[in-house]
Amino acid sequence: MPDQVIGIQWSRQRFGLAHCCPWHIRAKILVMSQLTAAGVDPFDESVYRAILVRHTAAPAELADDLSCSPERVARALDRLRENGLVGRLAGTRRRYAAIEPGAALESLVRSRTADLDAVRAAAGELSRLFTTAQQGGSEQVEVITGGEALGRWFVRLQQEAREEVITLDRPPYALTTSNPVEATALTRGVRYRAVYAPEALEWPGVLGDIRELVAHGEQARVLPGLRIKLAIADRRLALMPLSLDFTAEVRAAVIRPSALLDGLIDYWELCWRTATPLDAPAEDPLSEEDRQMLTLLVSGLKDEAIARQLGWSVRTMRRRISRLHEELGAANRFQAGVIAARRGWI
Repeated sequence: MPDQVIGIQWSRQRFGLAHCCPWHIRAKILVMSQLTAAGVDPFDESVYRAILVRHTAAPAELADDLSCSPERVARALDRLRENGLVGRLAGTRRRYAAIEPGAALESLVRSRTADLDAVRAAAGELSRLFTTAQQGGSEQVEVITGGEALGRWFVRLQQEAREEVITLDRPPYALTTSNPVEATALTRGVRYRAVYAPEALEWPGVLGDIRELVAHGEQARVLPGLRIKLAIADRRLALMPLSLDFTAEVRAAVIRPSALLDGLIDYWELCWRTATPLDAPAEDPLSEEDRQMLTLLVSGLKDEAIARQLGWSVRTMRRRISRLHEELGAANRFQAGVIAARRGWI
């Protein structure tokens, strides 16, 4: 059992608190957040820690401990139940019991590991499909050469799109970072969903271009670790550079309906689900500058790059981050980004 949970239970037993959760324990429950990597929301983790103290509890009891609504706690308990961390007791009243953390968390970790192994296997299958298409000269794959040819095909792909264009975007860029064709396509009803690498946000002018496109309707997200550039129109035509070294001869693949295209669409969907939204809700409780700072922070940019994008000194940026930590109740920068994203602020 984790040391922190043992500490909470010891404090409870020492002071004879069989059915209550005093302020010093409540604060301890809310501050800790260590299960995010296993797919557990920080608030859900606070509910789990609270029910560990009580062993069994109803949503209303935990809501009182955590100073929130019973409905929110009930939803968290349902998610914890799906993850195998709590079980619902028999009876007409909704009452839950904590599952022993050692076994429950080990099972959750194994499940996440299996998901990652599946992604790794899918990446290998995509590589094999792509290699086969290159070597076999299949009619479903056409290889084009030159930066201008790549640029023309990117324009053509967007102009021929009738419903949707989905992209994975990262540097370098063959011709220019701007995409005026997208603004025109958005006005005629084409839906755009783009996943950007953090490196793209560091290029001069790119972040401003993204904000303008989002204002016109693009849905934008950011995901660290993107290894490819990709554009797909109406799920029937894809364009993908074969190398990210644009200093040499530029070569790209035009991919038509095939198993390779299906695999690339599945990969894009995985990236989209994993990525963090860059656009903000209409009613944003943060200031525009703070929202931009949190967005860049979640994107994985370093302090110096964030300060440069916002026109601040590094000291000013770090001071504002510290203030946001207090406002969000976050223990670190990663947790601040997670909490803000979960609330729909970024």
